[in-house]
Amino acid sequence: MIYADANATTPILPEVLDEMMPWLRDEYANPSGSHSAAKRARAAIDRAREQVAALMGAEPEEIVFTGCGTESVNMALHSFDALCGHGAAVISAIEHSAVLRCAENFSREVRRVPVGAGGRLELQAFATALEGAAFVSIMAANNETGVIQPLREVAELARASGLPVHSDAVQAVGKIPLDVREIGVDLLSLSAHKFHGPKGVGALYIRSGLKFEPLLRGGGQEAGRRSGTENTAGIVGMGAAAACAARCLTESGISQATSIRDVFEKRVLTEISGIVPNGDPANRLPNTSHLSFEQCDSAGLLILLDEAGVACSAGSACMTGKQKPSHVQLAMGIPEIRAKSSLRFGFSRLNTLEEAHAVADALKKAVEKLRHVQGPGVGPVVVYSA
Repeated sequence: MIYADANATTPILPEVLDEMMPWLRDEYANPSGSHSAAKRARAAIDRAREQVAALMGAEPEEIVFTGCGTESVNMALHSFDALCGHGAAVISAIEHSAVLRCAENFSREVRRVPVGAGGRLELQAFATALEGAAFVSIMAANNETGVIQPLREVAELARASGLPVHSDAVQAVGKIPLDVREIGVDLLSLSAHKFHGPKGVGALYIRSGLKFEPLLRGGGQEAGRRSGTENTAGIVGMGAAAACAARCLTESGISQATSIRDVFEKRVLTEISGIVPNGDPANRLPNTSHLSFEQCDSAGLLILLDEAGVACSAGSACMTGKQKPSHVQLAMGIPEIRAKSSLRFGFSRLNTLEEAHAVADALKKAVEKLRHVQGPGVGPVVVYSA
């Protein structure tokens, strides 16, 4: 199988798994204990905290480990909602479901700021939405299109209005350089499995000095900000993955990832007719290609590509099987029929140029086969109902 679905998850790097194994097999002590085995676990967690902090320009004490990116997002928004007093919550129209579903439970007004056709936040509309607001949550990069949001400008505008800012950076951390000090956010969410770490562990950056209201209460772990016995093996893996990502986030490393995506895109846009790229081409993650195919249903293409040994997706992995057009694409003004003909290809640092060519070959055959089955002058072959 050629795996081109790295926005859904990434494989654990061998060196990351090697770091984790002792804590899965031999070193099983609770890090809150007082004996030597527990102290070794605590030291391993402290080291991982330093590694994750270094990846984003934070201090170790500003990193709180969580069970996943969704928990990190919910912790952040719960704290803002509890502490920020009256006023609206300002989010974008293209947020991940972790933000959208959490916001549905707010008792306050939620303002969804629109994006342009390229999927970037409309800053003038954002600035207008800040009047009478209480806090802001804007993603760093979209999980479907890979479009990078103007987060630094968002934070500057919010600070000028005296508002705290959270960012769901789950798709961005480890793929592009992010420095929380330069950006100016107060809270930032990330997840290990998006940058070659294990599933089941995430983190929340909490700016030093910021008041914080915990979501989980209990034994007071993570300096009282997230109770629950720490997942030592997962945290160690997240730290190791963060260290690997930091080494790869050089100009040459990002260029290599971009070249794999660009080789793939050049092939398919040249050799397959009726393809429309989605998202701002100048502001997107280096690994992500989001394409719509005329006269093709994405579900049919996914079946044919899977049979050919290629793994990709029709959008957010969290929304697979919902049988609805993507809210992200609809917010970008993409017609529903085109939204249902879109595929997301997410490459990782483990993919090769040869695999990029192989994915392009498989895609070309899948599109040709689906269009041949449907015949000229007929709408797309619909594999699922609306």
